[in-house]
Amino acid sequence: MTAVSASTDAVPAHPVPARADWRDTLREATDLALLGFAVALAALLVLTLAPALATASAALHDRSISGSWPEARTSLRRFGRALPAGLAVSAVALAAAALLAADLVALATGRVPGGGPALAFTAVVVAVLLGYAGLVAVAVGRTGGRGWRVAARRVARSCPERPGVWAAASGICALAVLLGVLVTPVAVPILGGYALAALHALDARRPVPS
Repeated sequence: MTAVSASTDAVPAHPVPARADWRDTLREATDLALLGFAVALAALLVLTLAPALATASAALHDRSISGSWPEARTSLRRFGRALPAGLAVSAVALAAAALLAADLVALATGRVPGGGPALAFTAVVVAVLLGYAGLVAVAVGRTGGRGWRVAARRVARSCPERPGVWAAASGICALAVLLGVLVTPVAVPILGGYALAALHALDARRPVPS
C-alpha cells in the first residue's frame, strides 16, 4: 500500500514543459540576424528588395510550420520566381517611400506649411502604411513568396477587421525604422530580421475561421 502510494506520488499530475535553453534563444537570435543580412545582401540592387523580403518571409513561415529553415536551394528558387513581380513591387514601394520621406522632411524643416500637427498626421499615415506593407509581406510569405496582388487585396480587407493587429504591425515597423535611424548602419539588417519575425508572430495570433 505504501509502495504503491509512493510510486503514485512520484508521478506528476501534469507534465512539466521543458524550459527553453539559453543556447536555443541565442541560436534563434543569430538565425534572425543572419536572415536580415541575407535580405540586405539580396536587396543590394535596390529593386530586388521585394523579392528578398518575400523569400525571407517564406522562410520564416516554413520555420513556424516545420520548426526548421528551408534549404538554400529552395530559397534561391523562390527568390528567382519572385523576381518578375517583385521588381515592379519594389519600384512602386520605393517611389511611395521617397515621396513620403520628402513630405516629412519638408514639413519638419518648415518648407511646407502645416507645422507640428501636419507633421504628426503624416508620421501616423506613414506608420499605418508601413504596418499594412509589413502584413502584406507576411501574407506573401504564406504563399511561398509569390502573389503580391492577392496578398495586398487580402490584407486590405482584413486590416479594418483586425485594427489591433494593424496598429501593432504599424508600431513594429515604425519602431524598426526609428531604431534603424539611431543605430549604426551595420545593425540595420539585424533590425529588419527581427521586425519581420515579429510581424509573423503577430499575424500568427489571428483567429481561426470557424
